[in-house]
Amino acid sequence: MRRYGPAALLLLTGGAVLRITLFGELYLRYVQAGLRPYLIVSGVALVLLGLVTAVLRHRTPGPHEDVHPEDDGGHGGHEGHEGHSHGPAGPRVAWLLTLPALALLLFPPPALGSYSAGREAAQRAAQGVGAFPALPAGNPVELTVAEFSSRAIYDSGRSLKGRTVRLTGFVTHGDDGTWYVTRLVVTCCAADATTGKVEIRNADDDALPADTWVTVTGSWRPKGRLGSDAAWPPVLDAATVTQVEQPADPYEKP
Repeated sequence: MRRYGPAALLLLTGGAVLRITLFGELYLRYVQAGLRPYLIVSGVALVLLGLVTAVLRHRTPGPHEDVHPEDDGGHGGHEGHEGHSHGPAGPRVAWLLTLPALALLLFPPPALGSYSAGREAAQRAAQGVGAFPALPAGNPVELTVAEFSSRAIYDSGRSLKGRTVRLTGFVTHGDDGTWYVTRLVVTCCAADATTGKVEIRNADDDALPADTWVTVTGSWRPKGRLGSDAAWPPVLDAATVTQVEQPADPYEKP
C-alpha cells in the first residue's frame, strides 16, 4: 500500500480542492471569487497527476520483485536498510500530509470570525481626509463596513450626515461591554485578512453572542476629529438589529 502513498495524497488534495470549488462556495472562506478558475484547474491537475502516478506505480515492479540473491552482495536485499524509516514510497512521516487534505475534504474549517478579528490591532488604510462621491439616493443606503468606516473617518463632505444606513456583519465584543458589527477585509485570501468594525449603540439587544451575523440599520454618530485615532472605530446609532444567516462570501473586498 505504501507504494501508492504519493498517488493517494495527490488524489486527496485534488479532490478536496474540487469539492470546495465545484460543489459549492466553500472556497470563498479562503480566497476571493476571482481565484475559483485557478483552483479548479489546480484540482483537476492534481487528480490527473494522482491517477497517472497510481498507474505508473502499478506497472513498476515492487521493491522485492526484481531482487536476485546473486546481486545483493550477500546482504539479504533490503535488510541492510532496516534502520531507515523510509522505503521506495518515501518516508512514513509523509503520510501525515494526508491529514490536512482529509480535513479539507471531510470537515472544511469555518470562515474567520471574532477570534481572528480580536487578535488584530486596528489597522486603517493610509489615506488623507477628503471628499467622497455622493451616496445613492434613498434610505436606507446599503454600505459595507469598510465603506461606512472610510466615510465616517475621512470624508470631509460628511456624506453620512442625515442618512440612514444598513450594515451587515458578525458580532464582536469589546472589554467595556460595547459590541461591534465586524467584517474581515480580504485582498487575496484569508491569510491577508484585516479587520473593519463599527461600534453599535442604542441597540435593544446588547447580549448577542460573538459571531452572530446581523444586519443593523441606523444613523451615523460623529466621533472625534476627521482622520484621527479618536474617530476610530466609527459609531452607528441602531434603529433595528436583525439576525441573519452568514452570507456565502463572508469577506469584504478592499
